[in-house]
Amino acid sequence: MDFDVLILGCDANAYYMARCCHEAYHKKPHLIGTKRLSFVKYSNIFTIEYKDIWDEKIFVKTLNEYANNSNNKVLVISTNETYSEFLANNINILDKKLIFPKQSAKVIKTLTNKELFYKTYEDSCLKFPKTIYYKIGSKELLPNIDYPIVIKPANVVSYNHISFAGKEKIYQVKSKEQAEEIVNLLFTSGYDDTIIMQEFIPGDDSYLYDAVCYVDTKGKVKVLSFAEIGIQERDKYMIGNAAALINGVNFHDGPVEQMKKDIICFMEQLGMNGFYEFDLKYDYRSKQFKVLEINARQGRCSYYLTPLGANLVEVEVDDLIKNEDLPYKELNDKVLLSFVPKSIIKKYCLNDEFKKCTLKMWKHRVSPMEYKGDTSIKRFLMIKKRLLHYKKEYEGSTWEE
Repeated sequence: MDFDVLILGCDANAYYMARCCHEAYHKKPHLIGTKRLSFVKYSNIFTIEYKDIWDEKIFVKTLNEYANNSNNKVLVISTNETYSEFLANNINILDKKLIFPKQSAKVIKTLTNKELFYKTYEDSCLKFPKTIYYKIGSKELLPNIDYPIVIKPANVVSYNHISFAGKEKIYQVKSKEQAEEIVNLLFTSGYDDTIIMQEFIPGDDSYLYDAVCYVDTKGKVKVLSFAEIGIQERDKYMIGNAAALINGVNFHDGPVEQMKKDIICFMEQLGMNGFYEFDLKYDYRSKQFKVLEINARQGRCSYYLTPLGANLVEVEVDDLIKNEDLPYKELNDKVLLSFVPKSIIKKYCLNDEFKKCTLKMWKHRVSPMEYKGDTSIKRFLMIKKRLLHYKKEYEGSTWEE
């Protein structure tokens, strides 16, 4: 059965999904993004165009035009919350040749709006950090809370649409005075929705974990990974994204098997379809994994599932295009994924066991951006330059673990 692959976005997520398509089927997918990002520069494994698909009407028009020009079914892959929400919102008016996971617009909105997310699922099998909500622009005083905390915008989709000096994905806050400064910055910059004021769970980056699951069209979890993060990105827009992780290890002896059961239970009750990424942190005080957020898509670092035997595009093709019954795959083997050079991990990772394991596995590491099948010399040189850039990024970071 022939099919086309359409990837929405042009970030690291979009590149490695294109790589998955190229590795599995030796075909070039088509990418549509709003602007050219370095992650997709100089590649020869896909075609690409740029449209203002952050506008929902243009989004629908662009996708329908692509479908009209194709003779095949088209697998549509979203790489961010906005596109996932647009797909769910417009399922009834998008061309029927466009095939994508069937997701509830209401549930996606709940997952992407952090206030709705925590309030809706606080009585589920999942555990969350202590959280307080505050409406930007209200005349109420900031609530009393023990510091340090993190501040996050509750409405991720709305926040993604504004830009301003000093913008960060997550704000690390040590005092009430600093919290007031951030609230004022957000308000004057055009964000007037709710913020999340959340306890900072102690522990360095190695207490962060990444779990990815795929739920098939019958609502059953068919793929599940569980990886420990050794170090996260330090760029202010990228905090919260893994820079290096290892699947199949648990250096803090947290209750991984119970967390896996909780993920399966939660997702199968949710009744959704597609890839989902769980951002977790192990709280050694309560000996529980706390859920920081759930993304209704594969994450920025989810490529590591592919070398473990679950090529992300192939999973969706088998389920959505070929309508096959997928076998259950729990991915327990070890694999090291790293966006950063070994020197960064050696210097900035605070967990000795993670560093030792990294050094042993480095020769066989996986780097989502480095693909031998992408034969562009310009891209090869750009990637090498990007690796050098990480040194400046980490040296200049003010993020504290």
